Parts: sequence; structure tokens; C-alpha cells
Amino acid sequence: MNIGVIQMACSVNRAENLEQAVAKVEEAAKNGAQIICLPELFRSQYFCQQEDAALFDMAESIPGACTEAFSEIAKAHRVAILVSVFERRSAGVYHNSLVVLNERGEMAGLYRKMHIPDDPSYYEKFYFTPGDRGFQAIKTTHATVGPLICWDQWYPEAARMTTLQGAEILFYPTAIGWHPKEKIEEGQAQRDAWMTIQRSHAIANGVFVVTVNRVGHEAAAGGDGLEFWGSSFVCDPFGVVVAQASVDQEEILVVDIDLKRIEEVRRNWPFLRDRRIDAYGGITKRLLDESD
Repeated sequence: MNIGVIQMACSVNRAENLEQAVAKVEEAAKNGAQIICLPELFRSQYFCQQEDAALFDMAESIPGACTEAFSEIAKAHRVAILVSVFERRSAGVYHNSLVVLNERGEMAGLYRKMHIPDDPSYYEKFYFTPGDRGFQAIKTTHATVGPLICWDQWYPEAARMTTLQGAEILFYPTAIGWHPKEKIEEGQAQRDAWMTIQRSHAIANGVFVVTVNRVGHEAAAGGDGLEFWGSSFVCDPFGVVVAQASVDQEEILVVDIDLKRIEEVRRNWPFLRDRRIDAYGGITKRLLDESD
């Protein structure tokens, strides 16, 4: 089967971003992609660089204009699409969400980002309520997908819980890049760590991993901004990178994968078989110190 990866730059014009995303998804579908993933919060520039209550006006309902646009494409081309949405759930409650549309254009699942960062230029706790739907494996015609979002990619627990429900492919729509002042000294190490942790999820769980990032420099008022490092990639269940986009260019990747690889890898490296599920109770605690 074929995975479609949409690596794109995002402008300040939300309507233009949606139009571009629709065109790119249609192009991926025409080139044979069967499951297509967009980057995180692609409808706007990455607004979490600042705390501004007026920006909540960008949020939209689910279903809404964004999901409806891609629902038509999914139905017309018989493809599944993973769509990132700044969700307005109700007044004062907003989520960083991901909708999985199936090949009939129906909403097969809704995931809300579980891990919410709060770092310089990534002030997501101001905007997003932590997800309350748990980790999920969502069936489509071609594969069972595990939707996760950006900061989730640093947590082995999230990958494991999603895999244990039957996910064959973990998808991480992402918005990550360099602080310009850090790029020269730490940039390569940061990007390597980002790839390494996700490849490790593929290896530890025997699944495919698909990571979809944006590109370009985006700056909020008064700040240095972020230089998004692209590098969207697909790796197989043994962590082998089978396709990767560039650091600084918009790209559409259509990547051929064979789900039989999961069975092959897990037979020879049976990590799930050998788990000591009787010994992991402490994982639900913050720390294992003497007071516990």
C-alpha cells in the first residue's frame, strides 16, 4: 500500500493554506497514495509562539469546514486522510485534534493530543486542553492507523498503548523546528534526537512510523520565530528510514510499504511476546521514590 506525506509551508492566510492542502492531498491521491497525512495545525502558521486569547477565534468545530473539505476528497478518491484541526469543543475548551476520515468520507475516529508542551515559543498549554479520548487504533480499509500528535512522539508509553490496540502505522503530524539562536550549536543534535526517538517506537513496537512536519520560517510579533526543519519521514518496523523529505522544501511523498513486514519483524524480534506485563505497575506513578 502507499502512504502519502504532505510536507508544506504555511502562510498567514488560512483560506490559502486550506486551498493548498486540498490541492496537495488530491495530488497525492492521484499519485497512488491510499492513506494521506497532513502536518500539525496546517491551516495557520504555528500560533503557539505567543499567548494571545484572540487567536482562539481560529478554532473550528468538528465536523466543520476543514473536515468537510477533506471528506469530499476522501470520498472522491477512495482514500483515508488524517486531518489536523484546532478544535473548538465548546466555549473555553479547545483541543489540538486529529480526525481520521475513511474512504467513504466518514469520520472514522477523533484523537485529541494527550501530551501538551509548554516551552519557549511552544506555549501550547495556553491554548489546548489535554486530550480525554485516550490512545486509539482506528481501522481504515487499507490499515489500522494510530493517530498521535507532535509532542506525543517523545513518549514510548503513547506508542505502546496505541500499538497494543492493534495499530499497524503510527502517524505523527508535527510542527517542530529550530530556535534560530540554537541552530548552529544544537540543531543537528536536536533533529537527530527527534528522528531517533520515533525510529525507536517503530523498533520497540514492530510498526511503521510516519512523521509529517512543516517547513519554513515563521515568526510571531517581537520574536525570533521558529525555523521548521521539515525532514518528514517514514520508517519500517525495524526503524529503517524508507523515505525522507528535505529540510527546507515543500514535498509530497508517496511511499510504498508492505504491512507483511510487521509479521516478519515481530517473529524475529518478539518484543511484544516477551514483555513482563506483571512487572510494570510502577509506570503509572510519576516517580518511584522511597515514599511510594
